[in-house]
Amino acid sequence: MRRLLPALLACVLAPAVTLPACAAQPAPAATFQPAQLKGFQRSTLTIERRDGRDSFQVWLALTPAEQQQGLMWIRQLPADYGMLFLYEPPQFITMWMKNTFVSLDMLFFDEDGRIIRVAERTTPQSEALVDSGGRALGVLELAAGEAARRGIRVGDRIVHAGIGPGR
Repeated sequence: MRRLLPALLACVLAPAVTLPACAAQPAPAATFQPAQLKGFQRSTLTIERRDGRDSFQVWLALTPAEQQQGLMWIRQLPADYGMLFLYEPPQFITMWMKNTFVSLDMLFFDEDGRIIRVAERTTPQSEALVDSGGRALGVLELAAGEAARRGIRVGDRIVHAGIGPGR
């Protein structure tokens, strides 16, 4: 606490000259927008669990270039944010963590949004392949540990305009 107090006071009481140091603090989730994802579309989705529902703000990785980039170079990911990858037609999907600095939970889902596999706490910067385990429409990437913390399991359903009948 003694080490933290001077840093807090410096950010609160510092003159405008030291503003950049204070601005380096993590952004609140409501304003989280990494420069690396500036051109990505954003959307909201819901996961319907056995015990409730969770909503997330997501970036959409729709083009091959966006899908290749994914969450590469991101240094933090708030608990209520993620990235949604959609593939047409549904297919066997493999992902990796190359140049991805945060551990992720990967939720692979079918055409109806049913989660078919949860790969938890993937290894940052790893080139090991993480696969869907079957034909999938897409992948939802969340901050590592969110699936377990929220009780998200295989069989739960992702609800989004790009998923399900009539997509």
